[in-house]
Amino acid sequence: MATITFYEKPGCKGNLRQKALLAAAGHTVQAKNLKTEAWTADRLLAFLGQLPVADWFNRAAPAVKTGEIVPENLGFEDALHLLLANPLLIRRPLMEVGEERMVGFDTAAVDAWIGLNNVELPDGNIEACVHGPAGHGSCGSHADEDEEHAGCGPR
Repeated sequence: MATITFYEKPGCKGNLRQKALLAAAGHTVQAKNLKTEAWTADRLLAFLGQLPVADWFNRAAPAVKTGEIVPENLGFEDALHLLLANPLLIRRPLMEVGEERMVGFDTAAVDAWIGLNNVELPDGNIEACVHGPAGHGSCGSHADEDEEHAGCGPR
């Protein structure tokens, strides 16, 4: 079984479900706060560098959802600058096992990478944000939408 460094947004139910799935498969999860990590361009590119720029972004981030940021229209440098300035724009989770890294939580890709060991997968999109009653949920307080909820969903 693997020891996974799991960069998340604390309080996000989607990340909680992902960590629970990894633990149920026998992996050790070491969670870290995506927002408070000391990201550098090189460090972030170690996760994102092989993906198209548009796939670097959390599609549920408010600035992306409203069209203020259109990942498909960004060049490499501009996209990297935006992500370093606001880590909540980064698609999550970021996961690391040794020198291998993964972005997002595609269950087939995770299974092929480290194995999910036939753990029963939950219903729905495991990469999506999970909301409670009245659209308020678990990614943090919605009192400050841009800061706390800032895209708890897929990509």
